[in-house]
Amino acid sequence: MASNPACLFCRIIKREIPSKILFETEHSFLVQAALSFMEESFSEFPHLAFLDIGPLSDGHTVVIPKHHAQFLHELPDAEMADLLPTAKKVAVALGCKDYNILQNNGRIAHQAVDHVHFHVIPKPNDEEGLVMGWKVKETNGDKLEELRKRILKL
Repeated sequence: MASNPACLFCRIIKREIPSKILFETEHSFLVQAALSFMEESFSEFPHLAFLDIGPLSDGHTVVIPKHHAQFLHELPDAEMADLLPTAKKVAVALGCKDYNILQNNGRIAHQAVDHVHFHVIPKPNDEEGLVMGWKVKETNGDKLEELRKRILKL
């Protein structure tokens, strides 16, 4: 399993940086922010997780693979096996009605830690959780068809 000694998340996985543990699976590691009751919620699973220090809302959780990769497309498929099922378990355990699952790749896409990770961000109201604008790009049917054909060639 790939690891990077300079990576914050790799150091947390190796327990070199202290953290509040929730759970882990064979392939992924769960980082949870500011909700101590979750420690009991996940204690029945043979997993590990830890509390984060910068939540956007109570329960903001980060799910990371143990295999180090900076970008999602660099992560081996086998290492992704339980990332989204783990994120789903978090959302269910938090009792989220509204929430975001966020995954960023690269600096201009707002990736702050160079290790693949998914955020589960509860959205309890308009002020807390992920706040974003969605700037729609103008397009048309011909442009979409051209793009579709390019993608299908992959």
